[in-house]
Amino acid sequence: MSFVKVKGILRQHLNLNLNKSIQVQISSKSFSSTITITPETETESGVLRRRVTGSRFSLYRQILVDLRLRLRLQLQSGKYFSTSSTSSTRRVGLTLKGEGEGKGEGKVMSMSTRNKNKAAMAVAETATGTETETEMATAKSPLVTASPAVPPAAASATVTAKSPLVKAIPPAGKRKASSTPEPIGTINGTTKKAKVSDDNHDLSELRQPHHSAKEAEEYGIVLRKYYPHEMCNPRAIAYNNNELPRPIELLHSALEETKEERTNVPGKDSVVHWFKCDLRTKDNKALRLASEKAMELGVPLIAMYVISPQDFEAHLTAPVRVDFILRTLEILKGDLVKLDIPLYVETVEKRQRAPGRILELLEEWGTSHLYANVEYEVDELRREARMVRQCLEKGIAMDVVPDTCVVSPGELASGQGKQYSVYTPWFKTWVAYVHENSHLLDLFEFPGKNPPSARKKFAKLFETKVPDAPANKSLTDEEKKRFHSMWPAGEHAAQERLTKFAKEKITQYQEMRNFPSLNQTSCLSVHFASGTLSARTAIRTARDHNTTKKLNAGHPGIQTWISEVAWRDFYKHVLAHWPYVCMNKPFKPEYTNIVWEYNMSHFNAWTQGKTGYPIVDAAMRQLNYSGYMHNRCRMIVGSFLAKHLLIDWRMGEKYFMEHLIDGDFASNNGGWGFSASTGVDPQPYFRIFNPLLQSEKFDKQGTYIRKWVEELRGVEGKAVHEPFADGKASGVARERGYPERIVEHKGSRERCLGRYKEGLGKGK
Repeated sequence: MSFVKVKGILRQHLNLNLNKSIQVQISSKSFSSTITITPETETESGVLRRRVTGSRFSLYRQILVDLRLRLRLQLQSGKYFSTSSTSSTRRVGLTLKGEGEGKGEGKVMSMSTRNKNKAAMAVAETATGTETETEMATAKSPLVTASPAVPPAAASATVTAKSPLVKAIPPAGKRKASSTPEPIGTINGTTKKAKVSDDNHDLSELRQPHHSAKEAEEYGIVLRKYYPHEMCNPRAIAYNNNELPRPIELLHSALEETKEERTNVPGKDSVVHWFKCDLRTKDNKALRLASEKAMELGVPLIAMYVISPQDFEAHLTAPVRVDFILRTLEILKGDLVKLDIPLYVETVEKRQRAPGRILELLEEWGTSHLYANVEYEVDELRREARMVRQCLEKGIAMDVVPDTCVVSPGELASGQGKQYSVYTPWFKTWVAYVHENSHLLDLFEFPGKNPPSARKKFAKLFETKVPDAPANKSLTDEEKKRFHSMWPAGEHAAQERLTKFAKEKITQYQEMRNFPSLNQTSCLSVHFASGTLSARTAIRTARDHNTTKKLNAGHPGIQTWISEVAWRDFYKHVLAHWPYVCMNKPFKPEYTNIVWEYNMSHFNAWTQGKTGYPIVDAAMRQLNYSGYMHNRCRMIVGSFLAKHLLIDWRMGEKYFMEHLIDGDFASNNGGWGFSASTGVDPQPYFRIFNPLLQSEKFDKQGTYIRKWVEELRGVEGKAVHEPFADGKASGVARERGYPERIVEHKGSRERCLGRYKEGLGKGK
């Protein structure tokens, strides 16, 4: 990290303006180590967190962790010191000083904590920069002192804090296989049961794979072509305990640290908007900002979209969704042409090459400013954090803005300053926040029209075509015909569907939404997933059809639909604060201790809709034929796979993503976490859907079953729910080849309860 960046963060947090040198000293009673940072000092890729929230102690702790973690202090072997403490409190000092203009008056903060655990400290006499997250030290509260190399301008902060917990890095060695369950953590920055103390939480352990990593790779859950092995539980808990930087924090830091420089970037020949999952011209924040910047500079606006076949593969994007995206790009291109704005689409075969190729194009087009909307998945956040800095090195200001959620992840916190992990209190706060900040539902205007000269200056860009789907994501002609008829693409189709739903169905939504045969849901998820419709527009439209401007009042159907759309925001919020859910880990790490099964005969029966449970089979056949499944049915089939078959829920999550036209990682992951009881705010593990009762309750007449399960169309009455329990119905079912049940409900339920209890250590 450069001296300028360190100076900036100290000025931001403690109002210090240091312009010559800073010394960072890590010390305790038995040792001291000092690193001097000057304008000539450079270490790589230092990132400091931007957000300052919570108590005064939180501010202290943030700076403390920032200076140690985000300065990339890599501990070197052979130079360790240690100390221990058994006192109830430990007083540590943080003094931030340096040569320059000290504008701060100094702050005194104190907090008393009880900690009777032994604390081990490990430091090195040198500090080096590193790009590797797993090489960072992972202490909770090291002792850090920054002092001047020469007599300073004074400013200080002194606290009473928890004993430092830093473990020395042991010599490299192999980890022995063990059947011992991994530590159990909570989502609130603490641990429970098997606590993660320093003795079982060091850098080498954080790099270890999870004990079931082999199965995850063998069955295609973790694609090692693109990603590392499944992380161990301590690493997930390290994110929970704020010991590893979240990708969203890396992006915020990149934007904050470069803000002044980006603001001063002069205009050139063009401004670019980078389309990703925001394929619309209406109510698109980044697109509108890009348009305004282009008009301010008097230069053309260029739109671009990068197709990455490897990203489609790595992110499990369904062929039907790829087709929908490409059709949408054709429509979007036509809409932009009417505004004299070119949409340049290019395929970049290697996903790691995409950022570099974008930079090449920006330089070729003489671009001064690049705009994009935030995507909250880990890959995208890390990519954008790097690109903000890479663009600036080329004299280009990149701005990444929040747009996909009505309320940006991280904005809402509980009274204790914690992020919500339960939907109901989060939604209550979300509603209040939107009411207090009514501008959040203001819609952004369409982009302005380019000057006529744009067509001549960038003529080649107007001539580019939207390519065909990559070979590994292509559809047959029959599939194209079917899906094109079922799912019209583009923002105009989205707006038509929204308008029709608001006029004809939304008031009945609460009463009718759980019945898959009635077609009473909006089916707008496909448009949310591809960004052809914004959440703002949807909620604003629903509110405008209500009898009140309140989001939690008025017509019950409208209230319920708004709350369902808000679930999408909630799951994005989960991605941002608990990023390991993007890395093949459940929200509750302890659920990885459940022993899952990988019975491919059962899994294939589930995917093909041949389980012998009509409601399950109807739902899976709907998915395979249409690329869509009713939400009630998603819960039924998810519970069946995870609890009746005890198959690793991530195999179901993967199958859904590979087949859903509305495949959205956050919503899909959240839904599977709910059904398998492994996720945020799930159903209790002991709640196991009875497929027969679900069928009788939500498809009482068997209409949905008969539509999708051809073998049972000749079965009359209620026997369609359980054909082999009725003599006449069983004859029809057997004659037409419908399979008998692959498992029985009662025995499966008992087996599931036992397996979950064993994995979670219940009843011991």
